[in-house]
Amino acid sequence: MSLALPAGWSTVGSKQETRFFWCSSPWLNMQALYLRCFPQMAAPGFTLGTFVFVLLVSSVVNYPNGKVTKSCRGMVPLHGHSPQSEPIHHIAVSQRKFRPGDRIEVTLSGPPFKGFLLEAHDAEDLSGLPIGSFTLIDSQVSQLLTCEDVQGSAVSHTSSSKKTEIKVYWNAPSSAPDHIRFLVTVVEKYKIYWVRIPSDVISQPNALPLTTPTVTIAPLSPSPPVSHLTKPFSASDCGNRKFCVRSPVNCDPEKEPACVFLSFTREDQSVMVEMSGPSDGYLSFAFSHDRWMGHDDAYMCIREDQSVHIQPSHLTGRSHPVMDSRGILEDMAWRLADGVIQCSFRRNITLPGVKNRFDLNESFYIFLADGAVKDGRIYKHSKQPLITYEKYNVTDSPKNIGGSHSSPLLKAHGALMFVAWMTTVSIGVLVARFLRPVWSKAFFLGQAVWFQVHRVLMLITSGLTCIGFVLPFIYRGGWSRHAGYHPYLGCIVMTLAVLQPLLAAFRPPLYDPRRQMFNWTHWSIGTAARIMAVAAMFLGMDLPGLNLPNPQKTYVMIGFVAWHIGTEVVLEIHAYRLSKRGEILDDDRIQIFHSITVAEAEGHVFKKVVLAIYVCGNVTFLIIFLSAINHL
Repeated sequence: MSLALPAGWSTVGSKQETRFFWCSSPWLNMQALYLRCFPQMAAPGFTLGTFVFVLLVSSVVNYPNGKVTKSCRGMVPLHGHSPQSEPIHHIAVSQRKFRPGDRIEVTLSGPPFKGFLLEAHDAEDLSGLPIGSFTLIDSQVSQLLTCEDVQGSAVSHTSSSKKTEIKVYWNAPSSAPDHIRFLVTVVEKYKIYWVRIPSDVISQPNALPLTTPTVTIAPLSPSPPVSHLTKPFSASDCGNRKFCVRSPVNCDPEKEPACVFLSFTREDQSVMVEMSGPSDGYLSFAFSHDRWMGHDDAYMCIREDQSVHIQPSHLTGRSHPVMDSRGILEDMAWRLADGVIQCSFRRNITLPGVKNRFDLNESFYIFLADGAVKDGRIYKHSKQPLITYEKYNVTDSPKNIGGSHSSPLLKAHGALMFVAWMTTVSIGVLVARFLRPVWSKAFFLGQAVWFQVHRVLMLITSGLTCIGFVLPFIYRGGWSRHAGYHPYLGCIVMTLAVLQPLLAAFRPPLYDPRRQMFNWTHWSIGTAARIMAVAAMFLGMDLPGLNLPNPQKTYVMIGFVAWHIGTEVVLEIHAYRLSKRGEILDDDRIQIFHSITVAEAEGHVFKKVVLAIYVCGNVTFLIIFLSAINHL
């Protein structure tokens, strides 16, 4: 499952673009689910991050830029906290009487605040549509919103910077009602906000007295009771009475603090849910019809100081998750111990008439994620959510299953590229550059052995690259805009990998005048491809779709690069010393001939030994990466 401040609110995007959106918010406040769940799938680099979730009772989601057009009628941000009851901010108007066409100055003032949403309403129908339009006085701190197709019918902040006063003009429409009251929602910080603070009423001349009672804010529904757990959850009934999802597979939450545990136990027409795992912020899980986040039924356990807040939510497209009422949950309980969050609750298998809740007698993919929380805001999950390999019905027969933090297609992509650009291409280059004299007189299928080995390894490299190249496009259904520079470097590598064998097919004969130009071109393209490939691998390891363990992945990749460069340096030094040894031999022809033969023989043995050691080391690095990918 962007770091946003209570002050703004955002809208919903398309489901196809929503991959693993548990980034930020009051669902995850995932930056507070995603400054976006796909990741730039995150931005590349040695580490990355970001996601927000922010909510609202009537579809308001926190955003620092104040773009809340779709939320104009929902002035109650649902941050998982209750609004303050006593307003400390004030709305002042420049006049108490108005006529259609008048421009009235409206001032919001009070202690520093970060966000706001201001509207004008019919004082006799405060739940109705906004009335009239506004004109900005300072566009640096406030902006107009188009609500209900009326341009400028609301005003919000432009950033999360602190403000103490906002001034705007309200333009009275020709169809204005007799009485107008301004309402404002003010956010000081994520946990502290005031909802629909009213102004004094302004009225048209000769209007009948206002008969509507004073503004009141409907109280939030009372929270269901929450109790405390006394011990870790047990995995002994997994596969017998409990449907369990665990990471690592078969871990025991009673004995292993690092165990991420989720269980479902059917009890008549309800399901008891248990979730635990190491986290200083939140744990969350979701039911999804596919492996992409969007239109999903989600639940979070959010740490708040020394307590845990249990909250259902839902996700609509590529947007910040929206918090829902906790009224559907029963028997809620939690525990904090040794850095582990535990929470449990019960919900009915079917919830007729309740929006955004799935019937649990169907099959779904299950997502598990965790991340940070600060000041009540939920940030991007620390790594890609764990996703089950297939759909499961948690109310059916109990099972004991695991999942993966990466798609099989992306894992295959990473594995193929590591094999191609760590192993086959590296060995092929060393053979062509340093082993040519060793196998120059040995032939296989009409060609020197060194050349055949080099050609086969390079063709394998090109083939693996082509296969690996298309897998992310199949996975994403097109180009990924959230993968940073990695796909661009990948396209360059792919082009060079295809160009090299095509260029080699037109290699001039040995003594052709164009042969030297071919050799330099062939070497330059190959070297450029290898450098680009290493850079692409460094960036790709940090993308959320793969996200190998930190910091080990960086150390291992640096180790591989050093291992390869070190081997080339050793062979270059050896070749130089061998050539110098030949230059200082005695001038006697026979002695020179004999000595060169001995030197060559010694050189051949040395190169074979170095190659064997290099291959062993290279394969070791490769196995480390392939093993890490397999354990995602």
